[in-house]
Amino acid sequence: MIFRLRSIQRKTMQNLFECRVKYEKIDEQSGWKKKVTETYLVDAVSHGEAEACVYKVMEALIRGEFIVTGVKKANYTEVILVNGGDRYYRSKIGFVTLDEGTGKEKIASNQVLVTANNVREAYDNIQEYFADMLCDYNICSVAESPVLDFFQYDLSEGVTKMAIADNKSKAFKD
Repeated sequence: MIFRLRSIQRKTMQNLFECRVKYEKIDEQSGWKKKVTETYLVDAVSHGEAEACVYKVMEALIRGEFIVTGVKKANYTEVILVNGGDRYYRSKIGFVTLDEGTGKEKIASNQVLVTANNVREAYDNIQEYFADMLCDYNICSVAESPVLDFFQYDLSEGVTKMAIADNKSKAFKD
């Protein structure tokens, strides 16, 4: 962990899944029910485990019926969790490498998810996160992601328990 102005939690993931959940929600402005589809990011071993995790968490959060409409493998190489960030931003990072055989520069692109309050703060969080990198990199793009929350393993409880990483340190328990 880096402790500077804010604390940043480094997460390198291998098995991230985007899960889409559809349910009826009451609109706060009009008071009418409307169907919404929300996207959540889950750290899991398989598609089935990701779906089971989303069902467990959503049962606790949503009243009424809901359905998981899709589970797909996400292509994020890292998730950067910053305390105080309330939105998730997708960023494309280009790492500059040198091909020793030809002597030409190559750019290897990675997708990173970062929490922040706005695009500028997301950019700054990425800069702070990669400040210790020895290789050159370019931040090619930063855009708001449809991901609303990130569910990750709680390693202290074991791999079957999940924790909600919404920067408020809430934990989901069976």
